[in-house]
Amino acid sequence: MEDNQILELEEQKSGLGKVEISPEVIEVIAGIAAQEVEGIATLRGSFATDVAERLGRKNHGKGVKVDLDESGIIVDVSVIIVYGASVPEVANLVQMNIKQTLQTMTAIQLEAINVHVVGVQFESTEPAKDE
Repeated sequence: MEDNQILELEEQKSGLGKVEISPEVIEVIAGIAAQEVEGIATLRGSFATDVAERLGRKNHGKGVKVDLDESGIIVDVSVIIVYGASVPEVANLVQMNIKQTLQTMTAIQLEAINVHVVGVQFESTEPAKDE
């Protein structure tokens, strides 16, 4: 994906001009929509995004990759689910929530939403100590 790719929306009847959406905006919207789903512990980003978060920079597009090509828009999401959650059910809910959120906010039709489950987060088994 080139850095300067911009998605142009169909021009509305108002004739006021055109609307362009950066792929980074789609990544942020899809990332927030994925984190809203119950059963998702976190999204898995690259090493660079993990380091940036540790330094205090929040990245809402972490773990989301958007590809714009001739066939359409493809969104890839890498997630870590909570132990005990149904993987197919959670993945399906992530796909539906991303599709609905992007359709509502941008009117964009997606070619595919691929969910990659890259880990499982276990609950802490140690009881909290009273001081």
